[in-house]
Amino acid sequence: MNANAAEAVASPTPEYVLEVSRVIKTFPGVKALDEVSFDIKPGEVHALVGENGAGKSTLMKVLAGNYKPDGGTIRHMGEPVRHNNPLEAKERGILLIHQELSLVPELSVAENIYLGSMPLKSFGRVDWRALNEQTNRVLEDMHCGFRASDIVGDLSIAKQQMVEIARADAFHCNVVIFDEPTASLTDQEKEALFETIRKLKARGVGIVYISHKMSEIFEITDRITVLRDGKTQGTMNTAETNADDVTHRMIGRSLDSYFERAESSPGEELLKVEGLTIKGLIEDISFDIRAGEVVGMYGLVGAGRSEVAETIFGIRKPDAGTIFWRGQPQQITSPHAAMKLGIGLVPEDRKGQGLVLGMGGRDNTTLPLVNELNVFGFMQRGRETALFDHYKKQLQIRTTGPKQPVVNLSGGNQQKFVIAKWLATKPKLLILDEPTRGIDVGSKSEIHKLIARLAEEGLAVLVISSEMPEIMGVSQRILTMADGRLTGNFDHEDVTEDKLLNAASPRE
Repeated sequence: MNANAAEAVASPTPEYVLEVSRVIKTFPGVKALDEVSFDIKPGEVHALVGENGAGKSTLMKVLAGNYKPDGGTIRHMGEPVRHNNPLEAKERGILLIHQELSLVPELSVAENIYLGSMPLKSFGRVDWRALNEQTNRVLEDMHCGFRASDIVGDLSIAKQQMVEIARADAFHCNVVIFDEPTASLTDQEKEALFETIRKLKARGVGIVYISHKMSEIFEITDRITVLRDGKTQGTMNTAETNADDVTHRMIGRSLDSYFERAESSPGEELLKVEGLTIKGLIEDISFDIRAGEVVGMYGLVGAGRSEVAETIFGIRKPDAGTIFWRGQPQQITSPHAAMKLGIGLVPEDRKGQGLVLGMGGRDNTTLPLVNELNVFGFMQRGRETALFDHYKKQLQIRTTGPKQPVVNLSGGNQQKFVIAKWLATKPKLLILDEPTRGIDVGSKSEIHKLIARLAEEGLAVLVISSEMPEIMGVSQRILTMADGRLTGNFDHEDVTEDKLLNAASPRE
């Protein structure tokens, strides 16, 4: 533990470990924070909720030293502070656990956790023994299941997320900010995280918890503050409010129907897979999907759902099995081959696989159509802009213009551009892998309505999700997977939560 953090923990406990008063942050053309006020008590878990673009991430980056506020005051342990960089904030005892992984894959777990703060011996040499012992104590306390010496790049995404979270426990901070910490975690790993949060809380640490998952908010938090359009919409005791009230404050309206199921009747069989197998990943997968049908695929993290989608889309090569398209066997050896048939894939990792973050919304939307829009070496900007304008309006995408880099957009608007990109190709089958992960409740509802509309227009839609309410709410038929195998096939009229849980549970 660094000296400043240790001194802060040892000092008399103030009423608030962190106070934000009328903070303002402005970017060109956007007032991201408009006199936001917010406070955290010692030993409480305080949820910060709001739609994507509401200002949550901006506020957290101000607190963590990534951004400097343009106005207002911030008090930490009763003293006014103004951090110039994240290192200053961490040295004071404020740590931000990012939603997006900020690890160095080539380094060990221990090196990543203590990067910049490693124990030293004489002449500035790293004390590797102390480093690994300290790290292993933290990992064992969190039941992580990996060791200090493991290379981060060799770990699964879920375990890499646990490395991020271990930093909070390792540095004994007095304010820890968790930004969507369970996005890549299994249920078991989530419970381990919650136990870590409870331990931090018992030590008097103030926790800021950002999540779009209402079940988590009501399970783990003490108070909830809502942001909308960069303004505070109120703070409530968690025990004295409910999800409907929080949602209404977040989006400024009631959700008439959070989920919407397509009313279309399945038409011709478009896709059929028989015996699809990749050794060690998926085994003997067989199912079909028809035009105008929404099929859900449910399972826990690691069940093999994404691998099925990637095989259908030509990213992975199967060891056995056959893919049929409109009754004819196909050799789909690349995404280009899948696109020629009329298949689109919205991947689970929108930033790593779905978008070119430095490009604008227009160029991302038309990326799969580069050859079609290229005439004698020149892009047809008029057609590109027309496509951008069409999908911006249809999907209600909030952006300042066609050239605004998508990296600067909210998660919900980024996801809409990924969907727009594939809709622009006029697909017959659209595969959506975790289509609403990490986006707000309002954007989720819009995407659910879009799924229903696409099916009613004749598209086949395969929705892969680990959120049971979503799968049950939008699907006409549900497939379940566990341990790389297909374990169930249910019509929505006959399915129950118990049936889905039982079918998706790993077998011993």
